[in-house]
Formats: sequence, structure tokens, C-alpha cells
Amino acid sequence: QLQLVESGGGMVQAGGSLRLSCAASGRAFSSYTMGWFRQAPGKEREFVGVIAWSGGATYFADSVKGRFTISRDNGKNTVYLQMNSLKPEDTAVYYCNVIPPILGWGQGTQVTVSS
Repeated sequence: QLQLVESGGGMVQAGGSLRLSCAASGRAFSSYTMGWFRQAPGKEREFVGVIAWSGGATYFADSVKGRFTISRDNGKNTVYLQMNSLKPEDTAVYYCNVIPPILGWGQGTQVTVSS
């Protein structure tokens, strides 16, 4: 079973960029479709985007489409979330998981966007 650790969060001004990483330990990372999720204060966790096991296909929530991209390096067992043109409403704790999200949730990484 995979174990996932998110990193790369921080504080940024609106319009800025951040790159999050999700490092996986365990077998068969390259066989999993991977997703990013986020949870803002007082809200439920929501889907952000997904990348196929091969990295050849991605899909995003409408709220981030055109601003966020996902990539993966199966040799490094890592999936990335590049976030551009950040908005205050992107403030949340960001998590990664397999798709469907059957693994336990990690600690996530905090992203704070100031206006």
C-alpha cells in the first residue's frame, strides 16, 4: 500500500504561483491514477485534479481549470501540482491520493493566498 506525503505549500500573494509535491513510498506507484484534493476552512474536501497513471491525461475541477496543471515522475514516485494565478479562494490544505481516494489522508500541505 502506498504512503503519500505532500509538501511545497506556503503563503503567496494573489496572482502568484506554487508547486506542490506528493511523494509516494511503496510499490506500484506508476500503476495508480493520482489525484489532488483540497479542503478550505469550514468546507468539505473537494476534488482539484487528476492525472492518469501514464501521465498522458489530466482533468481538473472547473474552479482551477486553466490555472493548475498536474504532472508526475514515475521514476521518482512523485506527482506535482503546479498552481498559477492563485486566488484567495484557493486557500486550503491540499492533499493527494489515489483515484478513487481509498487511501488514508495524509497531513496535507497548507496553501494560503493573500489578496
